[in-house]
Parts: sequence; C-alpha cells; structure tokens
Amino acid sequence: MTTDPKYPLTESEASAEAYRLIHEAYRPQAPALVPTSFRDDSPVPVIGDTPPVPQPDSRIVPQWAAGVAVASVGVGAGVTGLGCGAWLVLQGLSSVTLLGVLAIAAPFAGIAMVATAIGAAVSRARSASTTNVYQGSVVQRTEITSTARGVLSRSQAGR
Repeated sequence: MTTDPKYPLTESEASAEAYRLIHEAYRPQAPALVPTSFRDDSPVPVIGDTPPVPQPDSRIVPQWAAGVAVASVGVGAGVTGLGCGAWLVLQGLSSVTLLGVLAIAAPFAGIAMVATAIGAAVSRARSASTTNVYQGSVVQRTEITSTARGVLSRSQAGR
C-alpha cells in the first residue's frame, strides 16, 4: 500500500483499507475490570490525624432525577415569567386615573345594566301569569298552651 498523496490507492487497496479500519473499530473487546472495593495500605501515623486519601466520585445521576431537575428549572422559569407579568400589570394599575377606570368599567357597566333589564323583564313576565287556586276549608287556631317545668318552658299551639 502507498500512503503518499502522489500515489492514490487503487480500488482494491481502498476497499481493503476500509475493511481493516471498520473491522478494527468494531472488534469486540473484553470489558474492563472495575474494582468493587478498595483497600488503602498506606502507612498510618502513630500519633495525629491520618492524611486525606483521594476518593474518586463516579456517581451517575438517574434519568428520573435529571428529569425532575429539568422540570424544576422549567417550572421556576414559568413562575418567574408569571410573576413578571403580574408585576407589570400591577405597575400599570398603580398609575390608574379616574378617566382610565371609567373607560375600562363602562363596557362592564353596560353589560350589567342589560343583564339587569333582562332579568327584571323575565321576572315581571313570570309574575303576571301567576294564578293561585286554593281548595278546602281554612281553620285558624289561636289557643296557646304553656307548661313550665323547672328551668325549661315549652309553648305549644292548640291542636
């Protein structure tokens, strides 16, 4: 094979080199051995504190924890946006004039007046067609019986 740019590879050499590179990149490798425990055999001083030992941290964050973190950031940003919007609205309301209040309230007052007029018309239409028909004898009892026993007293209408 030639690697000099003056002499490009032939079709068969290029195919063989591509096969070699792909085969080398995807060849199965034995998994690296990972220790499951560590024993520090460094000498310990007789008197005093032990010097610090490096302890590598290789924790992996679970997918659900990463999702919760991202969601928390999103919720925080959303609440901040709502807070800014509320602040802007309240800043606008703090500089309200009487003319501005009347301009905003006029449509609502008009709608309220129309609703009240419709309600009054419906109420009058219903009350105009009401007819009461009573049948039977009427008995009026006015006797009152009172018994007082101890602290409590009871009053009953006559039967």
